[in-house]
Amino acid sequence: MPAVSVVIPLYNEEDNIAPLQDELAAALTGLDYELVLVDDCSSDQTLARIRRGPGVRVLEFSKNTGQSAAMYAGIHAAQGDVIVLLDGDRQNDPADIPRLLAEIGKGADLACGYRAKRQDSLSKKLTSRVANFVRSRFTGDGVRDTGCTLKAMRRECREALVPFYGMHRFLPALIKGMGYRLVELPVNHRPRTAGVSNYGFGNRAWKATCDMFAVKWLLSRQIRIRIRQES
Repeated sequence: MPAVSVVIPLYNEEDNIAPLQDELAAALTGLDYELVLVDDCSSDQTLARIRRGPGVRVLEFSKNTGQSAAMYAGIHAAQGDVIVLLDGDRQNDPADIPRLLAEIGKGADLACGYRAKRQDSLSKKLTSRVANFVRSRFTGDGVRDTGCTLKAMRRECREALVPFYGMHRFLPALIKGMGYRLVELPVNHRPRTAGVSNYGFGNRAWKATCDMFAVKWLLSRQIRIRIRQES
């Protein structure tokens, strides 16, 4: 069983996947890890360009189902004690993963990266900042940049997750809501150099707002079980 599982949702990242695997190999040298690559029914050559071998597991969706579904499937397929989440577009820097793992080693249950110097358009940065401000205050997760996929968590945290469209935006809220401890740290963010973004603000703003109310309700109804003694 690997110590670390790196889960990467993929959708039409044919020019990014091989370089990303190279970067991961360099960043995780000396670690016992596996890659769990979840292809969300890509229509390009993403699957063909994955370098397969020991420690590389590929889940292929038969239908395009979305980032949350790919992430959830990968998280629950992961075998490592610690699960790392990473985007497939190479805007997240694999070199930051050891820093996230160090926070888990210090006692955090979930380590969330935030993009201190985000390399996106001004409009994308502004809309994201507003969305993060509203979401954080409403759900109480205290996370400044939930849109940053780069995270590391103990495997037991996945039991707090509920599969629904948009889940990936609320991972910290769901995990913190179950009593787990989270920390944040700044991570590197890079411009996209290949492929195109698959998500836009216009097609997700309304859905994200509805999801926010649903998550708020769910958090208010969560059951936390604490066993004092078993005999």
